[in-house]
Amino acid sequence: MTYILLLVGFALLIKGADLFVDGSSNIARLLRVPPILIGLTIVAFGTSSPEATVSIIAALEGSADVSLGNVLGSNIFNITLVVGVTAFLYPLKVQSETIKKEIPFTLLASVTLLILMSDVALQGFDSNLLTRSDGLVFLLFLSIFLYYVIEIGLKSRQNKENITTPKDITWGKNIFISILGLAAIIFGGNLVVNNGTEIAYSLGMSETLVGLTIVAIGTSLPELVTSITAALKKESEIALGNIVGSNIFNILFVLGASATISPLAVNDKVFIDVILMIILTIVLFIFSRTSFKIGKREGFILAVAYIIYLVYIIIRN
Repeated sequence: MTYILLLVGFALLIKGADLFVDGSSNIARLLRVPPILIGLTIVAFGTSSPEATVSIIAALEGSADVSLGNVLGSNIFNITLVVGVTAFLYPLKVQSETIKKEIPFTLLASVTLLILMSDVALQGFDSNLLTRSDGLVFLLFLSIFLYYVIEIGLKSRQNKENITTPKDITWGKNIFISILGLAAIIFGGNLVVNNGTEIAYSLGMSETLVGLTIVAIGTSLPELVTSITAALKKESEIALGNIVGSNIFNILFVLGASATISPLAVNDKVFIDVILMIILTIVLFIFSRTSFKIGKREGFILAVAYIIYLVYIIIRN
């Protein structure tokens, strides 16, 4: 029964995120917001909402390893498998703004996480902890990022050619779809955390491993589906913007909100995962600079990197 409830939870997360993204994207179009802004904010926030729900619930229930492991696992999954599979199916074009500002901002958020969680090494404390003040620092960084994105949106709106005016999209329907999707995400998130943790204990797995694998992959499925769909529709701006934006939201909003609500104890094992996430973000930056696109070869390398990482963390447990 536990396994069935876990699958039901994942199904609700995926369908809920799908509805939330559709409804929110249409609302953004009604507001006449350009595609890059949709990818970086509405879609990124929508596809990150499962991670947010799961991590916040886990933090409230005292499962800090699941909360932190979920974010790190999801970000590594996004950079490697989501970008990899998406680029392998259809090469992703990369905008110069993404290379100059958005990917470096993801790197900044990752390095900030490493610094804030290194209490033993940097401050000589007895244990590593993401405190409420650390959470507020993340939320402050998030507000800076949102200010930057809104500025992009306002500049883009001046160019009327980049804005498509919707014809058959209504406010009421899309607000309802968004609320319904969010409700499914919250309920599904509850099922995933409770049943995923129960399965972990029964199999002798650590909470960290469950957070990095089962929960992380499950909550990252919306990013995978959304990015592949966007790439196949030749909407590279939304595809890559969704991935980069999701990673920024995962660290700054998800961990920021989780740590602010309930301080998170940091397992020593996850330091390797944070360092790997930083290295992979640098690799993504390098790949993005090659001809301003991420092609099939780079996509294949990133996908293989995730398989190697998955094998490593399973052996490590």
